[in-house]
Amino acid sequence: MNDKYKRHLIHTGDSIKSTLPILNKLSNVAVLFVTDKSGKLIGSLTDGDIRRGLMRGVSIEQPIDEIIQSNPKFITKYNYDIQQLIEYRNKNFKIIPVVDKNKVIIDIINFSELKSYLPVDVIIMAGGRGSRLQPYTDTTPKPLLKVGEKPILEHNLDRIVSFGIRNVWISLNYLGEQIESYFGNGSEKSISINYLWEKHPLGTAGAAANIEYKELKHQYILLTNSDLLTNLDYEEFFLSFTEQDADFAVVTIPYKVNIPYAVLDTKNGWIYNFAEKPTYTYYSNGGIYLMKKEVLNLIPKNTFFDTPDLMKKLIENKMKVFSHPFNGYWLDIGKHDDFEKAQEDILHLKL
Repeated sequence: MNDKYKRHLIHTGDSIKSTLPILNKLSNVAVLFVTDKSGKLIGSLTDGDIRRGLMRGVSIEQPIDEIIQSNPKFITKYNYDIQQLIEYRNKNFKIIPVVDKNKVIIDIINFSELKSYLPVDVIIMAGGRGSRLQPYTDTTPKPLLKVGEKPILEHNLDRIVSFGIRNVWISLNYLGEQIESYFGNGSEKSISINYLWEKHPLGTAGAAANIEYKELKHQYILLTNSDLLTNLDYEEFFLSFTEQDADFAVVTIPYKVNIPYAVLDTKNGWIYNFAEKPTYTYYSNGGIYLMKKEVLNLIPKNTFFDTPDLMKKLIENKMKVFSHPFNGYWLDIGKHDDFEKAQEDILHLKL
Protein backbone atom coordinates (compact mmCIF):
# COMPACT_ATOMS: atom_id res chain seq x y z
CA MET A 1 0.00 0.00 0.00
CA ASN A 2 0.94 3.67 -0.01
CA ASP A 3 3.88 4.59 2.26
CA LYS A 4 4.63 7.94 0.64
CA TYR A 5 2.54 9.67 3.29
CA LYS A 6 5.20 8.88 5.91
CA ARG A 7 7.50 11.56 4.51
CA HIS A 8 5.01 14.09 5.89
CA LEU A 9 5.10 12.71 9.43
CA ILE A 10 7.10 14.00 12.38
CA HIS A 11 6.73 13.28 16.08
CA THR A 12 6.05 15.21 19.23
CA GLY A 13 9.29 16.18 20.91
CA ASP A 14 11.22 16.58 17.63
CA SER A 15 13.23 19.78 17.53
CA ILE A 16 12.27 22.65 15.26
CA LYS A 17 15.75 22.48 13.76
CA SER A 18 15.30 18.81 12.73
CA THR A 19 12.15 19.62 10.75
CA LEU A 20 13.73 22.24 8.49
CA PRO A 21 15.47 19.79 6.08
CA ILE A 22 12.25 17.77 5.86
CA LEU A 23 10.17 20.81 4.94
CA ASN A 24 12.78 21.91 2.42
CA LYS A 25 12.70 18.48 0.74
CA LEU A 26 8.90 18.54 0.45
CA SER A 27 9.09 21.76 -1.56
CA ASN A 28 5.65 22.89 -2.81
CA VAL A 29 3.74 20.57 -0.45
CA ALA A 30 5.70 21.60 2.64
CA VAL A 31 3.19 20.54 5.29
CA LEU A 32 4.07 18.16 8.12
CA PHE A 33 1.75 16.31 10.45
CA VAL A 34 2.72 15.72 14.04
CA THR A 35 1.94 12.37 15.67
CA ASP A 36 2.53 10.75 19.03
CA LYS A 37 4.37 7.43 19.41
CA SER A 38 1.29 5.48 18.34
CA GLY A 39 0.92 7.48 15.12
CA LYS A 40 -2.10 9.43 16.35
CA LEU A 41 -2.58 12.85 14.74
CA ILE A 42 -1.68 15.65 17.16
CA GLY A 43 -1.17 18.69 14.94
CA SER A 44 0.35 20.16 11.80
CA LEU A 45 3.40 22.27 10.99
CA THR A 46 4.43 24.52 8.10
CA ASP A 47 7.39 26.81 7.51
CA GLY A 48 5.02 29.69 8.30
CA ASP A 49 4.45 28.25 11.77
CA ILE A 50 8.21 28.12 12.29
CA ARG A 51 8.71 31.73 11.17
CA ARG A 52 5.95 32.92 13.48
CA GLY A 53 7.44 30.95 16.36
CA LEU A 54 10.92 32.40 15.83
CA MET A 55 9.48 35.92 15.67
CA ARG A 56 7.96 35.49 19.12
CA GLY A 57 11.23 34.23 20.57
CA VAL A 58 10.99 30.45 20.35
CA SER A 59 14.44 28.88 19.91
CA ILE A 60 15.20 26.69 16.92
CA GLU A 61 16.45 24.06 19.36
CA GLN A 62 13.12 23.83 21.15
CA PRO A 63 10.57 21.05 20.43
CA ILE A 64 7.97 21.58 17.73
CA ASP A 65 5.24 21.21 20.35
CA GLU A 66 5.71 24.92 21.05
CA ILE A 67 4.59 26.03 17.58
CA ILE A 68 2.36 23.40 15.96
CA GLN A 69 -1.25 23.94 14.87
CA SER A 70 -3.25 21.74 17.22
CA ASN A 71 -6.48 21.43 15.19
CA PRO A 72 -5.61 20.27 11.66
CA LYS A 73 -8.22 19.24 9.09
CA PHE A 74 -8.51 15.51 8.38
CA ILE A 75 -10.90 12.83 7.15
CA THR A 76 -11.60 9.43 8.68
CA LYS A 77 -11.12 6.45 6.39
CA TYR A 78 -14.38 4.63 5.51
CA ASN A 79 -16.39 7.30 7.34
CA TYR A 80 -16.33 10.63 5.55
CA ASP A 81 -18.49 12.76 3.31
CA ILE A 82 -17.04 13.35 -0.15
CA GLN A 83 -18.52 16.87 -0.06
CA GLN A 84 -16.33 17.62 2.95
CA LEU A 85 -13.27 16.64 0.94
CA ILE A 86 -14.37 18.73 -2.04
CA GLU A 87 -14.78 21.71 0.28
CA TYR A 88 -11.20 21.30 1.52
CA ARG A 89 -9.98 21.11 -2.07
CA ASN A 90 -11.95 24.19 -3.09
CA LYS A 91 -10.44 26.09 -0.17
CA ASN A 92 -6.99 25.27 -1.58
CA PHE A 93 -5.83 22.88 1.10
CA LYS A 94 -2.76 21.22 -0.39
CA ILE A 95 -2.83 17.97 1.55
CA ILE A 96 -5.24 16.32 3.97
CA PRO A 97 -4.36 13.44 6.34
CA VAL A 98 -6.53 10.33 6.41
CA VAL A 99 -6.92 8.70 9.82
CA ASP A 100 -8.44 5.49 11.15
CA LYS A 101 -11.04 5.27 13.90
CA ASN A 102 -8.29 5.81 16.50
CA LYS A 103 -7.11 8.95 14.70
CA VAL A 104 -3.89 7.23 13.56
CA ILE A 105 -2.67 8.56 10.21
CA ILE A 106 -2.87 5.84 7.53
CA ASP A 107 -2.74 7.90 4.33
CA ILE A 108 -2.43 11.43 3.01
CA ILE A 109 -4.36 13.04 0.16
CA ASN A 110 -2.06 15.22 -1.91
CA PHE A 111 -4.20 17.31 -4.25
CA SER A 112 -1.25 17.93 -6.55
CA GLU A 113 -1.23 14.18 -7.25
CA LEU A 114 -4.85 13.11 -6.75
CA LYS A 115 -8.06 14.44 -8.27
CA SER A 116 -10.22 13.08 -5.46
CA TYR A 117 -10.44 10.33 -2.83
CA LEU A 118 -13.53 8.35 -3.68
CA PRO A 119 -15.02 5.93 -1.12
CA VAL A 120 -15.42 3.02 -3.53
CA ASP A 121 -13.95 -0.39 -4.26
CA VAL A 122 -13.29 -1.22 -7.91
CA ILE A 123 -13.91 -4.45 -9.78
CA ILE A 124 -12.29 -4.65 -13.23
CA MET A 125 -13.48 -7.36 -15.60
CA ALA A 126 -10.42 -8.65 -17.46
CA GLY A 127 -11.16 -12.31 -18.16
CA GLY A 128 -12.36 -12.12 -21.76
CA ARG A 129 -10.79 -13.96 -24.71
CA GLY A 130 -10.56 -10.93 -27.03
CA SER A 131 -11.08 -13.12 -30.07
CA ARG A 132 -11.92 -10.16 -32.36
CA LEU A 133 -8.38 -8.87 -31.86
CA GLN A 134 -6.65 -12.03 -32.98
CA PRO A 135 -3.83 -12.67 -33.73
CA TYR A 136 -2.69 -10.06 -31.15
CA THR A 137 -4.56 -11.89 -28.41
CA ASP A 138 -3.27 -15.37 -29.29
CA THR A 139 -0.37 -14.95 -26.87
CA THR A 140 -1.29 -11.76 -24.96
CA PRO A 141 -4.52 -11.07 -23.04
CA LYS A 142 -6.38 -8.10 -24.50
CA PRO A 143 -6.04 -5.95 -21.33
CA LEU A 144 -2.24 -6.14 -21.72
CA LEU A 145 -2.16 -5.01 -25.35
CA LYS A 146 -0.29 -1.73 -25.42
CA VAL A 147 -1.91 1.55 -26.38
CA GLY A 148 1.00 3.91 -26.73
CA GLU A 149 3.48 3.15 -23.96
CA LYS A 150 1.15 1.28 -21.60
CA PRO A 151 -1.30 -1.64 -21.68
CA ILE A 152 -5.00 -0.82 -22.02
CA LEU A 153 -5.68 -2.01 -18.49
CA GLU A 154 -2.89 0.13 -17.05
CA HIS A 155 -4.38 3.27 -18.62
CA ASN A 156 -7.67 2.42 -16.91
CA LEU A 157 -6.05 1.55 -13.60
CA ASP A 158 -3.92 4.70 -13.48
CA ARG A 159 -6.94 6.92 -14.06
CA ILE A 160 -8.91 5.11 -11.37
CA VAL A 161 -5.98 5.49 -8.95
CA SER A 162 -5.80 9.21 -9.71
CA PHE A 163 -9.23 9.54 -8.04
CA GLY A 164 -7.83 8.16 -4.79
CA ILE A 165 -9.23 4.65 -5.15
CA ARG A 166 -7.04 2.18 -3.28
CA ASN A 167 -8.89 -1.18 -3.29
CA VAL A 168 -9.03 -2.99 -6.63
CA TRP A 169 -10.27 -6.41 -7.71
CA ILE A 170 -9.46 -7.82 -11.16
CA SER A 171 -11.31 -10.82 -12.60
CA LEU A 172 -9.12 -13.16 -14.66
CA ASN A 173 -9.49 -16.10 -16.98
CA TYR A 174 -7.78 -16.21 -20.38
CA LEU A 175 -3.98 -15.80 -19.96
CA GLY A 176 -4.69 -14.21 -16.61
CA GLU A 177 -1.30 -15.25 -15.23
CA GLN A 178 0.27 -12.55 -17.40
CA ILE A 179 -1.98 -9.86 -15.91
CA GLU A 180 -1.32 -11.00 -12.34
CA SER A 181 2.42 -11.08 -13.01
CA TYR A 182 2.37 -7.58 -14.54
CA PHE A 183 0.46 -5.80 -11.77
CA GLY A 184 1.26 -8.00 -8.78
CA ASN A 185 -0.34 -6.93 -5.52
CA GLY A 186 -0.54 -3.28 -6.62
CA SER A 187 2.19 -2.03 -4.28
CA GLU A 188 4.06 -0.30 -7.11
CA LYS A 189 0.99 1.89 -7.61
CA SER A 190 0.40 2.30 -3.86
CA ILE A 191 -2.85 0.33 -4.01
CA SER A 192 -4.13 -3.12 -3.10
CA ILE A 193 -4.99 -5.50 -5.96
CA ASN A 194 -6.80 -8.81 -5.44
CA TYR A 195 -7.61 -11.29 -8.20
CA LEU A 196 -10.82 -13.17 -8.95
CA TRP A 197 -10.07 -16.30 -10.96
CA GLU A 198 -12.89 -17.62 -13.13
CA LYS A 199 -12.77 -21.40 -13.67
CA HIS A 200 -15.09 -20.79 -16.60
CA PRO A 201 -16.35 -17.51 -18.16
CA LEU A 202 -18.81 -15.76 -15.83
CA GLY A 203 -19.84 -12.80 -17.97
CA THR A 204 -19.41 -9.09 -17.29
CA ALA A 205 -20.87 -9.27 -13.78
CA GLY A 206 -20.68 -12.89 -12.63
CA ALA A 207 -17.16 -12.81 -11.18
CA ALA A 208 -18.15 -10.03 -8.75
CA ALA A 209 -20.28 -12.53 -6.79
CA ASN A 210 -17.15 -14.42 -5.79
CA ILE A 211 -15.86 -11.60 -3.58
CA GLU A 212 -16.32 -12.21 0.12
CA TYR A 213 -18.74 -9.49 1.19
CA LYS A 214 -16.73 -8.62 4.30
CA GLU A 215 -13.59 -8.07 2.22
CA LEU A 216 -15.11 -5.06 0.46
CA LYS A 217 -14.00 -1.90 2.25
CA HIS A 218 -16.64 0.58 1.09
CA GLN A 219 -20.39 0.78 0.60
CA TYR A 220 -20.04 1.59 -3.11
CA ILE A 221 -18.65 -0.52 -5.94
CA LEU A 222 -17.32 0.68 -9.30
CA LEU A 223 -17.56 -2.11 -11.87
CA THR A 224 -15.83 -1.56 -15.20
CA ASN A 225 -14.73 -3.39 -18.32
CA SER A 226 -10.97 -3.51 -18.78
CA ASP A 227 -10.84 -2.79 -22.52
CA LEU A 228 -12.05 0.82 -22.45
CA LEU A 229 -10.13 4.02 -23.03
CA THR A 230 -11.84 7.02 -21.43
CA ASN A 231 -11.31 10.34 -19.67
CA LEU A 232 -14.42 9.88 -17.53
CA ASP A 233 -14.51 12.04 -14.39
CA TYR A 234 -15.17 9.36 -11.77
CA GLU A 235 -15.90 11.93 -9.08
CA GLU A 236 -18.61 13.51 -11.21
CA PHE A 237 -20.06 10.05 -11.86
CA PHE A 238 -20.02 9.26 -8.13
CA LEU A 239 -21.68 12.56 -7.19
CA SER A 240 -24.38 12.04 -9.82
CA PHE A 241 -25.01 8.55 -8.46
CA THR A 242 -25.28 9.61 -4.83
CA GLU A 243 -27.37 12.71 -5.56
CA GLN A 244 -29.94 10.51 -7.27
CA ASP A 245 -29.78 7.97 -4.43
CA ALA A 246 -29.52 5.31 -7.13
CA ASP A 247 -28.98 1.63 -6.45
CA PHE A 248 -27.16 1.18 -9.73
CA ALA A 249 -25.89 3.59 -12.38
CA VAL A 250 -24.45 3.08 -15.82
CA VAL A 251 -22.32 5.42 -17.90
CA THR A 252 -24.19 5.90 -21.16
CA ILE A 253 -22.69 7.03 -24.44
CA PRO A 254 -24.80 9.17 -26.83
CA TYR A 255 -25.19 7.69 -30.29
CA LYS A 256 -26.73 9.94 -32.95
CA VAL A 257 -28.63 8.63 -35.95
CA ASN A 258 -29.18 11.04 -38.84
CA ILE A 259 -32.16 10.21 -41.06
CA PRO A 260 -31.64 11.65 -44.58
CA TYR A 261 -35.37 11.73 -45.34
CA ALA A 262 -38.53 13.10 -43.78
CA VAL A 263 -39.94 10.80 -41.11
CA LEU A 264 -43.73 10.56 -41.06
CA ASP A 265 -45.91 9.91 -38.03
CA THR A 266 -48.95 7.95 -39.13
CA LYS A 267 -52.01 6.34 -37.58
CA ASN A 268 -54.40 4.12 -39.52
CA GLY A 269 -52.77 5.35 -42.73
CA TRP A 270 -53.27 9.05 -41.91
CA ILE A 271 -50.24 11.34 -41.55
CA TYR A 272 -50.58 13.53 -38.47
CA ASN A 273 -47.04 14.87 -38.20
CA PHE A 274 -43.62 14.64 -39.81
CA ALA A 275 -40.00 15.63 -39.15
CA GLU A 276 -37.70 16.68 -41.98
CA LYS A 277 -34.34 14.82 -41.88
CA PRO A 278 -34.39 14.38 -38.10
CA THR A 279 -31.52 13.36 -35.84
CA TYR A 280 -32.31 10.92 -33.05
CA THR A 281 -30.02 10.44 -30.05
CA TYR A 282 -29.86 7.08 -28.36
CA TYR A 283 -27.78 6.11 -25.33
CA SER A 284 -25.71 2.94 -25.31
CA ASN A 285 -24.14 1.03 -22.44
CA GLY A 286 -20.63 2.37 -21.75
CA GLY A 287 -19.44 -0.62 -19.71
CA ILE A 288 -18.80 1.40 -16.51
CA TYR A 289 -21.13 1.04 -13.53
CA LEU A 290 -21.60 2.21 -9.95
CA MET A 291 -23.65 0.30 -7.44
CA LYS A 292 -24.45 0.06 -3.79
CA LYS A 293 -22.62 -2.80 -2.16
CA GLU A 294 -25.88 -4.65 -1.47
CA VAL A 295 -26.51 -5.08 -5.21
CA LEU A 296 -23.82 -7.78 -5.31
CA ASN A 297 -26.21 -10.02 -3.38
CA LEU A 298 -28.40 -10.20 -6.51
CA ILE A 299 -25.63 -11.75 -8.62
CA PRO A 300 -25.76 -15.58 -8.61
CA LYS A 301 -22.52 -17.37 -7.70
CA ASN A 302 -20.60 -19.44 -10.25
CA THR A 303 -23.11 -18.61 -12.97
CA PHE A 304 -22.65 -16.76 -16.25
CA PHE A 305 -24.27 -13.39 -15.60
CA ASP A 306 -23.85 -10.20 -17.65
CA THR A 307 -24.48 -6.65 -16.47
CA PRO A 308 -27.62 -6.38 -18.67
CA ASP A 309 -28.94 -9.40 -16.73
CA LEU A 310 -28.23 -7.53 -13.50
CA MET A 311 -29.89 -4.33 -14.71
CA LYS A 312 -32.97 -6.28 -15.79
CA LYS A 313 -33.15 -7.92 -12.36
CA LEU A 314 -32.83 -4.56 -10.61
CA ILE A 315 -35.59 -3.01 -12.72
CA GLU A 316 -37.86 -5.99 -12.09
CA ASN A 317 -37.25 -5.52 -8.35
CA LYS A 318 -38.28 -1.84 -8.60
CA MET A 319 -34.78 -0.64 -7.67
CA LYS A 320 -33.31 2.64 -8.92
CA VAL A 321 -31.24 2.22 -12.09
CA PHE A 322 -29.78 5.51 -13.26
CA SER A 323 -28.24 6.65 -16.56
CA HIS A 324 -25.19 8.92 -16.44
CA PRO A 325 -24.79 10.42 -19.96
CA PHE A 326 -21.15 11.00 -20.87
CA ASN A 327 -19.98 13.23 -23.71
CA GLY A 328 -16.22 12.99 -23.13
CA TYR A 329 -13.76 10.58 -24.72
CA TRP A 330 -14.78 6.92 -24.69
CA LEU A 331 -13.55 4.08 -26.86
CA ASP A 332 -14.36 0.39 -26.57
CA ILE A 333 -11.29 -1.38 -27.95
CA GLY A 334 -13.01 -4.44 -29.35
CA LYS A 335 -11.95 -4.62 -33.00
CA HIS A 336 -8.82 -3.95 -35.03
CA ASP A 337 -10.14 -0.57 -36.20
CA ASP A 338 -10.72 0.45 -32.57
CA PHE A 339 -7.22 -0.65 -31.59
CA GLU A 340 -5.67 1.38 -34.41
CA LYS A 341 -7.78 4.42 -33.49
CA ALA A 342 -6.65 4.11 -29.86
CA GLN A 343 -2.99 4.28 -30.97
CA GLU A 344 -3.68 7.61 -32.67
CA ASP A 345 -5.93 9.05 -29.97
CA ILE A 346 -3.55 8.33 -27.10
CA LEU A 347 -1.03 10.77 -28.60
CA HIS A 348 -3.42 13.63 -27.84
CA LEU A 349 -5.38 12.41 -24.81
CA LYS A 350 -4.72 13.50 -21.24
CA LEU A 351 -5.81 10.54 -19.16
